[in-house]
Amino acid sequence: MSIYYSGTFKRSAGVISAVVKQLNLVNLKPVKKFKSNLIHFTQMLDFLFHISSPKVAETNLNCVIKTNIVCDRSEPQIKIDLNDAGSIKFLANNLTVLEILQQINKHISSQVKEESVNQETTKARKKQIKR
Repeated sequence: MSIYYSGTFKRSAGVISAVVKQLNLVNLKPVKKFKSNLIHFTQMLDFLFHISSPKVAETNLNCVIKTNIVCDRSEPQIKIDLNDAGSIKFLANNLTVLEILQQINKHISSQVKEESVNQETTKARKKQIKR
């Protein structure tokens, strides 16, 4: 009798690779404005660094990212205004960068409508259509 192996075959690549994986999935097409309130430089600063990267910014060039630094001891928060007149608010006091990105992918990137790819008709294809 042998015991079946129930663990993973390789080690996890770490938190950085998980953040990169989530960043590859982020799509800001349904976002109009992205506002964040900071109290002190915590995980939010790292998150803003990642979300303002050129690869993420290319998904929606009209998206405005605005940061307010406040000192009134309120919780750090992210407010996302959507194109369809809705908004989402994240209270990010105890959230890590990875958890924030996962929630953005869950709530925002899932609303993106896939574009239909138009096939260019070639001469050979046109001949087949005529037959």
